[in-house]
Amino acid sequence: MKHEIVEKNVGLMMVLILVVISFGGLVEITPLFFQEATTKPVEGLKPLNALELEGRDIYVREGCYTCHSQMIRPFRAETERYGHYSVAGEFVYDHPFQWGSKRTGPDLARVGGRYSDDWHYAHLFNPRDVVPESIMPAYSWMNYVSMDGKNTDVKMQRLRMLGVPYTDEDIAGAKEFINGKTEMDAVVAYLQQLGTVLKDTR
Repeated sequence: MKHEIVEKNVGLMMVLILVVISFGGLVEITPLFFQEATTKPVEGLKPLNALELEGRDIYVREGCYTCHSQMIRPFRAETERYGHYSVAGEFVYDHPFQWGSKRTGPDLARVGGRYSDDWHYAHLFNPRDVVPESIMPAYSWMNYVSMDGKNTDVKMQRLRMLGVPYTDEDIAGAKEFINGKTEMDAVVAYLQQLGTVLKDTR
């Protein structure tokens, strides 16, 4: 019988399994590229300004994503704690996006505006000053590292190639916008804009 040929030939079975999985993946994934819900920015979404962009890159550099996700799932327990569940349209300008489910620390998808700038500075400088039980490492040194923005315009040009709508004025003014700011200024600016486009419906 024909099925016996497949069952007795491991190599053939592996090839056929790969074909089936590939076909199934294409059927599931391809339509997402043509749905507005996954490719169209939510109303009011703007690309990160130069300071926020540098803050995002520092966030990635320091591995913050290894303890903090930025994706609230549509479960009551999560929306009651964190706010409106995450939608794909919020992240169309994120390269790379910071989704995930690792939560050694709380999810940060809606942290923007929840605390004052001063709180964030104190928290980054020494987390235990504001959250005594925190196991987060201190990032006090970022308060003493000034940025010159010499590569920010290049980053913005590359992101524009990926579809992020930066204008020529945004790119030309990037260096001046962040010159003299500290790395901590940049991270706080990045955190303060997270999740602020969608209204909290709690």
